[in-house]
Parts: sequence; C-alpha cells; structure tokens
Amino acid sequence: MLLSLFLILGSLFSFSQVKSTVDSTSIKIGEQITYHIQVEVDSTKLVVFPEGQTFSPLEMIESYDVDTLKNNDKFNLIKKYGLTQFDSGAYTIPRQKIIIGDKTFFTDSLQVEVRNIEVDSTKGLYDIKPIIAVEKQGSDWWKYVLITLLILGVAAFLLYWFIWRKKPLTEEEKIALLPPYDRAKLALKKLDEAPYLQEKNLKDYYSELTFIIRKYLDEKVYDHALESTTDELINRLNLLKEANQVDLSKEDIKNLEAILKRADLVKFAKSAPDIELAKIDRDTIDLEIDHVKEALPEPTEEEKLLDQKYREEQERKKKRKKVWLTVGISVFLLLATITGLSIKFGFDYVKDTIIGHDSKELLEGEWVTSQYGVPPVTISTPKVLKRMPPPIPEEARQQVDMTMFGYGSLIDGFNVVVINTKLKNLGQNKIELEQVADQSMKMIEQQGVENMLVKNDKFVTPNGAEGLKIYGTGDFPTLVPDKKEKGNYTILLFNSENVIQQIMLVWKLDDTYAEQMVERILNSVELKKAEN
Repeated sequence: MLLSLFLILGSLFSFSQVKSTVDSTSIKIGEQITYHIQVEVDSTKLVVFPEGQTFSPLEMIESYDVDTLKNNDKFNLIKKYGLTQFDSGAYTIPRQKIIIGDKTFFTDSLQVEVRNIEVDSTKGLYDIKPIIAVEKQGSDWWKYVLITLLILGVAAFLLYWFIWRKKPLTEEEKIALLPPYDRAKLALKKLDEAPYLQEKNLKDYYSELTFIIRKYLDEKVYDHALESTTDELINRLNLLKEANQVDLSKEDIKNLEAILKRADLVKFAKSAPDIELAKIDRDTIDLEIDHVKEALPEPTEEEKLLDQKYREEQERKKKRKKVWLTVGISVFLLLATITGLSIKFGFDYVKDTIIGHDSKELLEGEWVTSQYGVPPVTISTPKVLKRMPPPIPEEARQQVDMTMFGYGSLIDGFNVVVINTKLKNLGQNKIELEQVADQSMKMIEQQGVENMLVKNDKFVTPNGAEGLKIYGTGDFPTLVPDKKEKGNYTILLFNSENVIQQIMLVWKLDDTYAEQMVERILNSVELKKAEN
C-alpha cells in the first residue's frame, strides 16, 4: 500500500492544521535527514499520509509509524520519513499532499543542502574496493509453504494414529476373536485360577460356571440360552434332540440339568454343596462342552460362505466408519481454520484468498512505475500499460497527435488509460479543461455507459502539478448483451501549453481491492512540463 490510513476518534466537527519540518537543512552526501509531518485534528477523520517516492529529488529510505499524541480535546499525528541524497547540491523537497476527511492539504516545500565530503589527499588514497557478489534476497513464500505442509503433516499423522492405525489388541479383544469353543475352554481355565473355592465362595463360582456353559450354548445351540430359565433351556435342548438338530444324549442333558439346578439352589436358596462336588461339576461342564461340540453338525459350504460374507461386511462397515470419521474431522478442522482466519482478517479477504479475486491479485502483485507519452506521465500501475491505437479519425490526424496507453477495458473489472494529446496549430487559443472534460464524458457515453453521475474537483499531484478531477458512478456495459453493471470512474485532466494529458480509471462498484488500487495510482501520478 502506498497510503497509510489512520482513523482518528473525536467529535463530529473538526479543525485541522498541517505542518512540516526537517531535523537538518544541511547534510553530507548519503546522510539521512528526518522529515516530519504534523497533523492536528479534533474529530473523527480519515487521515491519509503520502508514501512512496513522493519526495523527489530526495530519496525516501524509510517510512516510520505514526505517533499519536492527545492534547486536551485534540490529537496530534506525527509522521516521520527518512530521506537522503547521493549527489551534492541544493534541493527542494516538494509539497506533500495530506488528505483529512474529504479535504486536501499540502505541506510547505523545504530547502535542503547536500554537501560534498572533503577528502584530505595528504593522507593518501586507498585502492578501490573489489566487487563483492551479493546473493539475491529471495521471498519468504517457502516458509509459508513449509508451515502449511507441517500443519497438514501433523493433522494427517494424528488421523492415522488415532483412526487408521491397526492398534494392538487388548486381552479382551483377543479373547473375543476366539471361536466359542476355545473361549469356553479358556474361561474354565480362568475359573480354576480364581480364588472362589479357596474362599468357599460357591455362589460366585457356580454363577461363573453356569455362565460359561450358557454362553457356549447361546452361541452354538440356542440363541436365548442366557436369558432362559433352567427348565426352559432343558426343554429346548430336548426339543432340539427330538428334531435331530443336536445329537446330544439324554445323559448329557440330564448332567446339564443337574448342574444348572444345583447352581440355582446355590445362587437363590443359599445351598452350600461340598467343595469336591463343585470341582466335579466343573469337570462335567468341561466334558459337556466337548460333547456339545461333537453333537453339532459340520457347517455347510453355504453357511461358511455366509459367515465369510458377514465378516467382510463388518470390515466394510468399520472402514466406512473410519472414512466418515476422517472426513468429518477434516471438514471440522477446515471450517475452524477458515473461521479463525475470518475473525482475524475478515471473511471476504479469506474467501478471496482461497477462491481467488482478480482485483486482489492485481493489488498484491508486483507493480510497475513507468512514464508514458511526451511530455511523460509518471504513474504506478499493477500491470504495464500497453500502447493502444488512438480513437481519432484519419482526417483529424493532421491537427492532433495522440498517444494512448492502457490496461483492460470498460467491460473488464478494472481499466486504466493514459492519453497524451498534442494539438497542432493551436495558435493563441487556450485549452479549457472543462471543455475537454465534456468531450471525455461524451466519448464514454458513446461506448455504452449510461446514468452517469458526474462530480468534479481540483486535483494536485504529489509534485505540484494542478489539474481537474472528474469522478462519479455509472452503468457500464458487460460481456452479457443489454446488461449493465454499476461502476466507478475517475478522470484526471491536465494541460500544458498545447498538450492535454488524461488519466482514466474505471472499476466495479464496491470492489474494495480496486478502490485501494485507484488510491495508490492517484497518489503516484507525476507530470513533467513540456519542453519548449
């Protein structure tokens, strides 16, 4: 940005005063002086200080931050610049333009003397220092790329570690993956290791023992074995035997019935069988688990296939769950990042940075400062202005010499045009800028612009050239036939003897990036008088 913007709090009405000073009016070659601009205001005003090389012939080497001091009900803003010059001589620092609210102020021009450095030749001269190669300073874009990649890498690692990584199975998970028969056998071994019998805790012992056989029957024989009563379970086993679905002997069923009823007495009637009987019941359950396994028919190929499909479907469900979880976390992190950046920089800025915005790219790109036409118009633009064919008929070329440079067009989002027109055989007639302005407006209307609101004001460039500023809004043509789009325009007009110099800017309405570009361009305009 070529302009530093400061919002000063105060009352509705204001009084302002602008002063400029330098800390020294005589310096040596290459020595720095500090140029001060002091603005006194007592209201809410937008204060715009000049930036860039507006101090020519002196060179600005540093622009300092603004200091704000409050004096009673007024505010003093002090802006400092570091200036220097590498050629001796007497120089004039030109007037600087300060904008306070909707008014423009100019500082006084100041005289500065740059002195030669005296060299004592009697002490001898030194050889010229050799040329030292200096590596080109690169931009810091790679740092932002590295930080972005690092953040993405950390997020990807966390997603892998907590979601996609195959975690080591716990003891419970390993047991759960065992076949029902192996799980039942393992449960019996763990029951042997439990201290129930040593502590004569037969209630818990029989509860564990009957749960083992019920669980096995629930998984392999009858899927309601866990919640069934002893009588219901035994009746079911007898029905399955009679239907030849389970090849259990009557003795096996009686053994199971006896142990289950004894367990019911222990659990609900506080019966206390002998410890040795409890051990025998344990061995009987162990044997009956083997008999049940032998009594079950071998699964058919169709059953095996269905079981395999079931396992594959379970794996797909787990994978889909991981995918949705990953997508959900990623979307949450993305939205959280966008929200945080929007709070800090504004949603429109973040949106335009991510999606892209033509005006924003122009504003933040590498600008070009160049001279156009004769006498030259010095101007800074986001792109180099290319020579364009002047819109003058062939018969008028004998009286008019016109050069035209531009970027974009009226139907684009941003348009800059610089025109130098030299009038031949003008004689003693004087060029009136108001008449030129009327002709310019007519030319714009001929290109399809409608409903133009026109305002005019005096305009002074940073180096003191005075001209006329025409500005306002209008309905501009677009790529879609018969469709108009609201836009802004500004035309600067200058005359020097028989030369008319014009600068035209057109941009879309409510395009904040374009408005910043226009402000920067207007603040960069410098003119040179035509040579006699």
